Amino acid sequence: MVFKRNYLLPIFLVLQIVFLNVLSFFPEWVERWYSNGWYVVISKLSRTVLGRIPFSVGDILYGIVIVYLLLQVWKTRKLWKKNWKDFVLKTLSFVSVAYFLFHLLWALNYYRVPLFEKMNIQREYSDEDLVAFTEKLIAQTNEVQFQITKNKNTKVTVPYSQESIFEKTQNGYNHLAKEYSFFAYEIPSRKKSLLSLPLTYMGFGGYLNPFTNEAQVNSKLPMYGFPNVVCHEMAHQIGYGSESECNFIGFLACIKNDDLYFQYSAYANALRYCMNNIGMKSQKEFERLKKQINIGILANYEESDAFWKQYDTFIDKGFHAFYDQFLKMNRQKDGLESYSKYVDLLVNYYRDRAF
Repeated sequence: MVFKRNYLLPIFLVLQIVFLNVLSFFPEWVERWYSNGWYVVISKLSRTVLGRIPFSVGDILYGIVIVYLLLQVWKTRKLWKKNWKDFVLKTLSFVSVAYFLFHLLWALNYYRVPLFEKMNIQREYSDEDLVAFTEKLIAQTNEVQFQITKNKNTKVTVPYSQESIFEKTQNGYNHLAKEYSFFAYEIPSRKKSLLSLPLTYMGFGGYLNPFTNEAQVNSKLPMYGFPNVVCHEMAHQIGYGSESECNFIGFLACIKNDDLYFQYSAYANALRYCMNNIGMKSQKEFERLKKQINIGILANYEESDAFWKQYDTFIDKGFHAFYDQFLKMNRQKDGLESYSKYVDLLVNYYRDRAF
């Protein structure tokens, strides 16, 4: 019996993988019964219980698990060769349980109906469409930057604390929900990550803890981009797994906000993605458009570049490679490039709309 029990959870892991591959053919079922059913209940419960706690419970849980696993590895190091099969089975059993909870508590959202379909947004656009949208975006970003600073050459400096930014994010989501009820956000659980320094070395601005449903934000980030990152992580909380979709939702929530600093955070971030896409297609066009951007906006980009350069080591490259594969395993075939794919959504959504 002991022998058979040791194989139960590893076998269950295989069954989970098979089940998820089958489930990928039924996004409407996931959308109805999970994303708009079970997940709504469990996520609100998680945020109700943990949202009022001022520190990140998820970060602490991760820390405890990591320390425990390291201690177990150290204690049993002399037995690895002799009992290698038991260690493999125990490892697979642990992965099986974590994999199950990961999908039950959040990750089945990867299999829901894509936002392109849900919002009837086209998928294709031409280079000319991208340039036209970028020119419109440059004008809007320039306008908001000038409204804030009264000087085209001055970078935007956010006067708020990070805690007040967390509070102000609700305004944008409230306005967005009036237009699209499926973007409604209730019961806040937005927190500065206790692991902000490791996150910085890993090259990440934030993450959603799928087990506690806490939106974790890197507290070391340049402040002009902070509101956009918070709104992105909140989009994960309301049940969207795709990074491109969360970038898009975060953008909408920021520009719908009454606060100019939120609007600027979203516009500046979107403009940088668009310019990068254009730069990959035509350096000449990139240089032409860059001349239209206010120097103050470019100064914010330089501020961000200088920040990340301080922490540019082999660590972030390793974690980016890992996360790239993680995204590909979870129905985001473009991996890390999926972050920039939200340009597709932006260009087509604003084809016949004003900001």
